[in-house]
Amino acid sequence: MARPSERRLEALCERLGHRFARPELLRQALTHRSRANEDGEPDACNERLEFLGDAVLSLVVAELAMSSRPSASEGELTHARADAVNGKALADHARALGLDELVRLGRGEARQGGREKDSILANVFEAVVGALYLEAGLEAAREFLERELGAGLADRENGPRDAKTELQQRLHAEGLAAPVYATLAESGPPHAREFSVAVSIGERVCGRGVGPSKQAAEQIAAREALVALVGDRD
Repeated sequence: MARPSERRLEALCERLGHRFARPELLRQALTHRSRANEDGEPDACNERLEFLGDAVLSLVVAELAMSSRPSASEGELTHARADAVNGKALADHARALGLDELVRLGRGEARQGGREKDSILANVFEAVVGALYLEAGLEAAREFLERELGAGLADRENGPRDAKTELQQRLHAEGLAAPVYATLAESGPPHAREFSVAVSIGERVCGRGVGPSKQAAEQIAAREALVALVGDRD
């Protein structure tokens, strides 16, 4: 009988639509730097695959956004892509794939709750995409990402496309001060930066957002501020 970890790997391969002829590639995609360092094999971590997967993800999501929004402007497409590939969204997809159970962490990182960290899970999702691309090619990666992300992009088509603009217009209509955005933190390697942003209305912080760019983080913060404004009026 297969062990639980083996069953989870089999389930992952089924979701990916590919069984790896080079299982070491998938193993590397699942290996966090903390584990690779602990094993004395720092080059065996998933960061290079993450770098590749990020590029594949950006390309495929751009294609999906264009095909699902034939009349959208460049700005709207940029926001749709940012929404689809922000750290929280990718971490949620990683959890749905069971990557939180499969990611290989060092003992210290595991004790610190690494399996629950959005940043780690988003990165391992990108690394798995990179591994899939390396072994099976772009079409296999595209088919997987379309299954996993395509519906979400379509669902967003009729939703608010520019939360910052909507927030600005609502505040102006109510005679309130314009929102002010402040970058709270920047972290991560150059190819996988993560920005934390807060938006204030007057002296009150009304929303916070984290994303792969300042613009994406500001959009998330603006959406949170819009929700807060609605709650204030209920």
